[in-house]
Amino acid sequence: MVWEHILLAWEAFCRLPALGKWPVRQVLLKQTYFTGAESLLTVGLVAFLTGLIVVTEINNLVGRNELLTIQIMVWAIVRELGPLLTIMVIIGRSSSALASELSTMQINDEIRNLRNMAISPLSYLVMPRVLGMTLACIALTIYFQAIAISAGMAVNTLRMGASLESQAASFFELIEFHEIATSFFKSVLFGVLVSVVSCYHGLRKKVAATEVPQAVSQAVIRSLMVVFAGDGLVTILVF
Repeated sequence: MVWEHILLAWEAFCRLPALGKWPVRQVLLKQTYFTGAESLLTVGLVAFLTGLIVVTEINNLVGRNELLTIQIMVWAIVRELGPLLTIMVIIGRSSSALASELSTMQINDEIRNLRNMAISPLSYLVMPRVLGMTLACIALTIYFQAIAISAGMAVNTLRMGASLESQAASFFELIEFHEIATSFFKSVLFGVLVSVVSCYHGLRKKVAATEVPQAVSQAVIRSLMVVFAGDGLVTILVF
């Protein structure tokens, strides 16, 4: 099964030249909008609460220590919680929807009809969705981190009287390139993993509509499993 997922990902990205066709770009734009733009409110709220909770706990732990507070924020939000919580929201919204959509198309013979019209389902259905979800994951991760860190600094100002300007200066001084690069890599990895797993379970052969909820459940559960496995592996290798 792992090999089948890898093969699906490889075949999808081999079809990137299909983006030269407008209908394929339309699918890409719709997937990016659904996964990215329509998730802004949810991701923003989760990010705000995450920043508030993290900084409150840090304050209780280290007290009025601005540099240590910012350093722990970098470790917690940039390294881990930003990519991880963002993909959790995406799994809840887009992974289930993607698996359900493709499963329904499979039941209704729409995918077979595409093949009969000489349209590759991988080029028209899979590749733009994988790419769109991955791009949205990258953008939402940056958005999450910006809001969470800003909220954390604001809370630190209200609770400890720290200056926003000095906190911002400390943040840019303490954050390192490899932490930014690792966060970016995780967002790309998570986006690819979740989209490929969702497409795989959506495209599996089905004979009845009752199998659609099963495909959705499997897509969500497997997505969570591969994300946590990937996050643990990257963290161990990098840090």
